[in-house]
Amino acid sequence: MKLSIVIPVYNEAATLNQILEAVEAVDLVADLTKEIILVDDCSADKSAEIIEKHIAASKHTTIQYKFVKHLKNSGKGAALQTGFKEATGDFVIVQDADLEYDPEEYNEILPILVNDKADVVYGSRFAGSKPRRSMGFWHYLANKFLTNLTNMLNDIYLTDMETCYKCFKREIIQSIDLQENHFGIEPEMTSKVAKLKGIRIFEVAISYYGRGYEEGKKINWRDGIKAIFYIFKYRFFN
Repeated sequence: MKLSIVIPVYNEAATLNQILEAVEAVDLVADLTKEIILVDDCSADKSAEIIEKHIAASKHTTIQYKFVKHLKNSGKGAALQTGFKEATGDFVIVQDADLEYDPEEYNEILPILVNDKADVVYGSRFAGSKPRRSMGFWHYLANKFLTNLTNMLNDIYLTDMETCYKCFKREIIQSIDLQENHFGIEPEMTSKVAKLKGIRIFEVAISYYGRGYEEGKKINWRDGIKAIFYIFKYRFFN
């Protein structure tokens, strides 16, 4: 079996080598092999060059790399859509190119999928007692509001809808017609997955080593306002 790891990249030159080394180093449960899919969303820094050099220098013969470059900056959602289409693994997980999430915790998420007890697993920053860097109060409050609104409208119960670590059986994520090119893809994915008949969605606790805006964080309050629109849009109109 194989895990496809989709990494959207936009101006992440400072952390790319570190996150790729961390992803490479993980020994996956059930002897899963890795397919690492990097999608550079027309970065203005040296991200693409770093990716090409890293792949060329890699000595990991059991890891399959795919690298796709967007010719125009189109947004995280567009990069994820590209990555999902390229995936050939049994399972597909999203990995941001910064250092906020620990790839070692793939092994917290994967067992329930490997054992066919779930179809989709979210890694929650707010469940359990894993280490979590303190985030701004308003950021936390917005996250909880958006998660609870999603829960209410879709009749599900999650603690962290906006988490990066979303892992799917490949046939699930490739069966969904995703449309949002920016951060609206997060509520879109959750709303569309929740509509699937008989879907089994689970959460597991993960750690979170968040970064501030001065460290390169890109999502902001405007994206939170837009997310409310997308939650209603994909629950009632699409």
